[in-house]
Amino acid sequence: MAGLLLSVCIEALMTPRPSLHRPWGAWALHVALWTLTFDAFLLVLGRPWFSMAIVSAVMLTFILVNNAKQKALREPFVFQDYEYFTDAIRHPRLYIPFLGWLKFIGAVAGFVLAVAIGLLGESLPEMRLAVRGQGGAMLVLLVIGLLLLRAGLRQALPISLDPTLDLPRLGFWASFIRYGQEESQFPRAASPFATLPPATTQTAQLPHLVTIQSESFFDARALYPGVKKDVLHHFDQLKRDALVRGTMKVPAWGANTVRTEFAFLSGISNRSLGVHRFNPYRAVAAGWKPGSVALHLKRQGYRTVCIHPYPKSFYRRDRVFPRLGFDEFIDIEQFDEHSRFGPYTSDDAVADKIESILKFATGPVFIFVVTMENHGPLHLESISQSDIDDLYTEPPPSGCDDLTVYLRHLRNADRMLARLRAFLERQKFPARLCWYGDHVPIMPEVYQHFGAPDGTVEYILWSNVEAGRGEVRNTRVEEVSRIMVTEQSHETGQARYGT
Repeated sequence: MAGLLLSVCIEALMTPRPSLHRPWGAWALHVALWTLTFDAFLLVLGRPWFSMAIVSAVMLTFILVNNAKQKALREPFVFQDYEYFTDAIRHPRLYIPFLGWLKFIGAVAGFVLAVAIGLLGESLPEMRLAVRGQGGAMLVLLVIGLLLLRAGLRQALPISLDPTLDLPRLGFWASFIRYGQEESQFPRAASPFATLPPATTQTAQLPHLVTIQSESFFDARALYPGVKKDVLHHFDQLKRDALVRGTMKVPAWGANTVRTEFAFLSGISNRSLGVHRFNPYRAVAAGWKPGSVALHLKRQGYRTVCIHPYPKSFYRRDRVFPRLGFDEFIDIEQFDEHSRFGPYTSDDAVADKIESILKFATGPVFIFVVTMENHGPLHLESISQSDIDDLYTEPPPSGCDDLTVYLRHLRNADRMLARLRAFLERQKFPARLCWYGDHVPIMPEVYQHFGAPDGTVEYILWSNVEAGRGEVRNTRVEEVSRIMVTEQSHETGQARYGT
């Protein structure tokens, strides 16, 4: 009973805070999960108070991770995020700094201390597995836990798939279980590219298509008027010369790149994915075949290539991209240490790879790029006075170092854009360049100073053959790939691939 009461107190530390006035089925799931977890630890450890402390520590870890995610990404922790724990071990730089190194070290130290005290301060009971002793008590707890779990699951508690609403209404464990239940079925949504007829243009006349999903790219000049306008000088030029441009809504804030990534590639609205909206790649890796723009272009004769300078296993991309129609996936293994700018592979090195592919192409190529240079955590990088002088007309207030780091990488993204445009303008073949950001960056302290952006980003579609019409079309990310394919049919000129 003490452990259950403690679990309710720990849960109250969550943001958003769960309500005590929740359906009885939600309480049944909470008690069931706590009881079964406690019973499992008791079976292994044989020490009741130690087992209770371990269960409480595990729950507190979930709460800390939830609150860190809520602060950085404006979204609570859900079942689909469970891989955060294994990913944090494989890629600690991407995760642990958002929790905070002091909290992380404190949690580890507290866990080690609890283990030491538990092992040394509480002795094992005699004949602990006997039915008349601890073994019998564990059997009773197992039966109670399973009955409560069955009763809670039979309630089929309704969820909205908005965790900011479901978690306060149902509590952490009940919402966690319900989100897990919903993942058992694949989404019913299908890609519009699965039934889209191929273009009538001959393969030899099809333009190259280069799509850049630029990490955390958005126009940060709107945050603070002291940012120099020329930080995005080439971006401004390309907007003026674009075939189509505008703002677009994306299903991610600060992270969760795969949500935007999948929406572009599949043409499927994030909201139509059900619970898979939180990580659509798990469904694809498990066998779901939604269709994609890459598969559509492949049927027309395109060679399809994805470039993402990070380990290919991250988010199961090594299994997902072949199923989405990519012939080749270029990951971090094809970049060396000298290609970095800051902690990640530079945008300039990625541009090298794009140019190399196009120079030796013997037919139309679709290149989909997911950059990494401007990936956070931004606060781990340092700045200098030269950065301030280079990026601002008026220095920002104290506490805005993250903005300076971000702008330094943003300028490099702008240079990448200029480089790709210049390269494509020199070539004999027709080509389209599509550029957009996946989400706004994580800069909570900066947003406290200047206010947070609304989360929309910009996109551009440009051609090295057609004169820009400057059409403004505000849309959603899942529509942009269709715009790219539709506009492709207007391409003119005879392709001459190769050098």
